[in-house]
This record gives sequence, C-alpha cells and structure tokens, in this order.
Amino acid sequence: QVRLVESGGGLVQAGGSLRLTCTSSGPTFSQYYMGWFRQAPGKERELVAAISATGLTPFYGNTPKERFTISRDNSKNSIYLQMNSLKPEDTAVYYCASGGTWGVGTRRGEFDNWGQGTQVTVSS
Repeated sequence: QVRLVESGGGLVQAGGSLRLTCTSSGPTFSQYYMGWFRQAPGKERELVAAISATGLTPFYGNTPKERFTISRDNSKNSIYLQMNSLKPEDTAVYYCASGGTWGVGTRRGEFDNWGQGTQVTVSS
C-alpha cells in the first residue's frame, strides 16, 4: 500500500501562513492526480484543492484560490498546499489523497488513498 504522509500543520495566528507537504512512498506518484481535503469538527470532509498528474491543471474547491495554492514536485513525490491569510474558519484536519490517472478529481469519491492528516489550528 502506498503511504501518503502529511506535514507542516500547526498553530498559527489569523493572517498567518502555513505550507503543507504531502509525500508519497509510491514509485508511480507522477501518474496520479492528487488532492488536499479538510475536515473541521462536526463537518464533512471537503475538497480544498486538487492537481493533475502533470501539475498543469489545478482545481479549487470552495476555498478562495487567492489564499490557497496547490502545487506538486514529481521529482520529490510531493504535493504542497500554500495557505496564506489564514482565518479561524480554516481550522481543520487537512488530508492528502491520491486518485486516478486521467484529468483531475473534483469529488471525494474520486480519491482512493488517504494520508493520516495534519492538524491546522488558526487562532483569532
């Protein structure tokens, strides 16, 4: 089983920034689209952003793309989520996930391998 390991979460004040990293143990990482999801207490897991296998096609969920940027480095088997101007409502566990090989997934059901998550807490 390919492992996805997230890092970079933590506690930050409102207005601050964090950069999340997800690294895959799989040898075929560059063939799959990837995504970042988040789940706040009492809420459903939602898509933050996803990116195609080549990195050329990003997709953003309901989070404002002017604050969040997804990217990937296939040479490092990693994807990233740069989060700026963080708000308390961004507080959640952030999960990395991998999906298929065509296009880019836009729904939770299109991703089938998940990391353990990293906590992001934004204080007001």
